[in-house]
Amino acid sequence: MDDQKNVLDNGPFFHGTKAELNIGDLLEPQYLSNYQNKKSNHIYFTGTLNAAKWGAELAKTNAKERIYIVEPLGDFENDPNLTDKKFPGNPTRSYRSKSPLKIVAELALWERHSDEEINHMLTSSKKLSEEGKNVIYD
Repeated sequence: MDDQKNVLDNGPFFHGTKAELNIGDLLEPQYLSNYQNKKSNHIYFTGTLNAAKWGAELAKTNAKERIYIVEPLGDFENDPNLTDKKFPGNPTRSYRSKSPLKIVAELALWERHSDEEINHMLTSSKKLSEEGKNVIYD
């Protein structure tokens, strides 16, 4: 990433998931998505802890929620699923890449959203899916 001419963000970067990973592991595209029953063409990550918490809390499995500090190993772009949608620009600092992310550390302590907030988000997501509107542009 050092040779990237126009760096979107200098980090730090986070990846929320329920996968158990080790320091040094690489997250790569073409694995099953955390949110849909299909392979993902990109790896998604964020520069905000709040967005990473949602990533961990909404992942489709009953495993332990985890947030990792990651290092992008290649170019990345604004996540088109969140950029210029409800708010202009990319206030959630959400990104995606076709290059791997390296696990640098696991964030040991973080405060979850309330159960009420998580349930509201899950209900909203389910409703969008039923209406055919819960589309991820991957």
